[in-house]
Amino acid sequence: MKHLLLIIIFTVLAIPVWLLSQSKDTILIKEGVALPLQRGYGELIIAPNPVEAKLALGKWTEPKPDEKVTFPDGQVHKWKSISADEKGWFSDSVLRNCYIYTSIQLLSDQIMILESYGNEMVYINGSPRSGNPYCLKDEWESWEPRFDYSLIPVFMKKGKNEILFRCSRGRFKSKLYLPKQSVMFNARDITIPDFISGDAINSWGSIVIINCTNVNLNHLEISTMIGGVSYNTPVKLIPPLSLRKVPFKIVAPPQNEKGTTLVNLTLINNEENKRKIIDSTSLLFRIVNVNENHKETFISAIDSSVQYYGINPSSSNGDKKNALFLSLHGASVEAINQSGSYYPKTWGHIVAPTNRRPYGFNWEGWGRLDALEVLDLVMKKYSIDQSRVYLTGHSMGGHGTWHLGSLFPDKFAAIGPSAGWISFWTYRYRGQQVADTTQIRRMIRRATTPSETFEYINNFSQMGVYVLHGAADDNVPVEQSRSMVEKLKNIKSDFVYNEQPEMGHWWDISDEPGSDCVDWAPMFDYFARHAKPSKNQVREVKFVTANPAVSSKDQWLTIDAQIEQLKISSADFRYYPGKNKFIGITDNVARLAIDLDLGDEVKSPTVEIDGQKITDIKGPFPDNKLWLEKHSGNWKIAASPSKDMKGSHRYGTFQEAFRNNVIFVYGTGGSREENMWAFDKARYDAEKLWYQGNGSVEVIADIYFDFKTNINRNVILYGNKNSNKAWNDLLKNSPVEVGNGYIKFGKEKFKGNNLACIFVRPREGTENASVGVVSGTGIIGMKINNRLPYLNPGIGLPDCTIFNSDILSKGEEGIILTGFFGLDWSSETGEFVRKKQK
Repeated sequence: MKHLLLIIIFTVLAIPVWLLSQSKDTILIKEGVALPLQRGYGELIIAPNPVEAKLALGKWTEPKPDEKVTFPDGQVHKWKSISADEKGWFSDSVLRNCYIYTSIQLLSDQIMILESYGNEMVYINGSPRSGNPYCLKDEWESWEPRFDYSLIPVFMKKGKNEILFRCSRGRFKSKLYLPKQSVMFNARDITIPDFISGDAINSWGSIVIINCTNVNLNHLEISTMIGGVSYNTPVKLIPPLSLRKVPFKIVAPPQNEKGTTLVNLTLINNEENKRKIIDSTSLLFRIVNVNENHKETFISAIDSSVQYYGINPSSSNGDKKNALFLSLHGASVEAINQSGSYYPKTWGHIVAPTNRRPYGFNWEGWGRLDALEVLDLVMKKYSIDQSRVYLTGHSMGGHGTWHLGSLFPDKFAAIGPSAGWISFWTYRYRGQQVADTTQIRRMIRRATTPSETFEYINNFSQMGVYVLHGAADDNVPVEQSRSMVEKLKNIKSDFVYNEQPEMGHWWDISDEPGSDCVDWAPMFDYFARHAKPSKNQVREVKFVTANPAVSSKDQWLTIDAQIEQLKISSADFRYYPGKNKFIGITDNVARLAIDLDLGDEVKSPTVEIDGQKITDIKGPFPDNKLWLEKHSGNWKIAASPSKDMKGSHRYGTFQEAFRNNVIFVYGTGGSREENMWAFDKARYDAEKLWYQGNGSVEVIADIYFDFKTNINRNVILYGNKNSNKAWNDLLKNSPVEVGNGYIKFGKEKFKGNNLACIFVRPREGTENASVGVVSGTGIIGMKINNRLPYLNPGIGLPDCTIFNSDILSKGEEGIILTGFFGLDWSSETGEFVRKKQK
């Protein structure tokens, strides 16, 4: 292997940067300078940051020890020298929230692997790359999830290379080394199923492929071999200097002996039909009995990635339908360990989705979608009693239980949060009120209203709630559960609260199998005494929602659109079958539907809504639904709404574009610097979703984007009208247009090269696909998007936000406008707030 040519000690501007080699091909970073940050930086959309400002504005200079940096609130911090221990670990109080800068001098260009632990992200010569925040040690117990899988291919140029890490976990370590080859497997990150003894094998797995070349890889295959039987799976495109976790299929005869077996994977380059083996590895699979706790895999509709869930099957072998207990794990817990924390139940299956990773998305966003995807798959695959579906979870999973339970009250007979925190604002951001102190901040926060658990408290009146918490919990304060219990008392909910004396966060006090803090016998007894009614058994529906695209239906009632979007909407309706009448009241509802399929056929019903009586209602009723719309304060019978309108099928907020088999399309029609930014940003977002969410997002150039082939997929477009050649196909009728030096918004026009715009539009010609746009009017405008944390859990953005470079130095003063398009997706009928003119 070609060895590195490097200078061991490199000093510039009085900064000592020590590069100590572990071997001739490895650089262990041992020295740097660190800048402490204030609490909340990087966690919020509006978070002025002088370091990011310098990077975006092209004013970055190498920092010196003791160099002062003034923050917008007047506080002054200094860059300070920082050193690692003999194993390469940096441990310092500053690492709770800081940047670390170092530089490396090379005598030739090199493509290297960056392996970092404990950093949120990193800039390599100005290009953003994914970090590895959850890996804080070198060794793990056999049962622990490992986080040492972040191996990032990076280009290191001849001469000085500047590296800027963003850290917030208290420890940090990083090294660079030459790859063993230019294209290779990363078997540290795999998603695989267990095989069931005696069953034919037809399952999906996934593994990371690292592309350490400067070209697209689009002729690869993965061949699996087990028991002499092979199966080939084509690999989709992997961009240059990138990685992607790709699916592979395993098809083989049954493995009859319980235990383990090896599956051999071979990576093949099939360019021009000349099959060449590039890499190979062997993976160890478990073979288990059908009634044992095991992993099952599936292809996710979010991004076509392979995901798994743990299932601890019912111990009953009868043909009767089983209950389903959907169990949500806590932070840093694998789903298979979550399902394995229960002793098998005689009357139901324990099923544990993954939240996409052990930390994932706090069961919100992609985490919520994962739970719902698994729930739907299991309901279809197994014989489940529809009236016996329960939701439970511990710690972060307890929060997920509150979250999903509040949004989907008709899906569960009862819920059981254990040690669950309520929301980001009561737990992570407690004591920080900056998010909603102004009109602009309140508008941005509205995009996160589905996360406001307290606002949905009335939805809990429809189900049983068993709240469990250790009185001495030092991780999630017991006040979180006590606060929810007080709210449940106010609505006279059917609930039980057990605060276990002297118990902490994870506890087990009985000698029975199963961990009591999740497998709590009184909770399961409570579940056994609660069943979910079918819709034709329900006479009254009281439902609350804030985003119909997230949660729109409760039994036979659907809230499909709102008067003020992303504010709380409610509807309270009662059905009188003897009089063929529905009577109800609404708040902040623009359109709703009543399902008339309620056992006996409902013909020509009467509706009294908000005091207004509507009679002589005659069908036909498509899909047995009666639609009502509110216009100028009056309700009217309506036809089924057009899919071109906003509704529960597609409602906006920027983050909702990151689903539906999403594809990232970066521009190649701009300047060299603009094209490089578009590729870097698309790659960074894909890496972020891979690391955080076990994702496999397709990233392609605009010139390869086939509008017709990808017609029903969501698209994230990086660039503007001038730089991204897919713009006109996707956004030709958009009221928002971003070009070089300008942004058009309806009839308004904003000029400047330092403007950025994040927005979402419906994808024309489709019923539910969307287009998300990350754009700028020039390279400065584009770069100020780099660190917007729109993929982080708990962060939200409305449909459209326009801002300038002042957002990085003056915060809110940099936001020009933000808000929501109208129900017809126009800017004229929308609700937007603007920067106050001085």
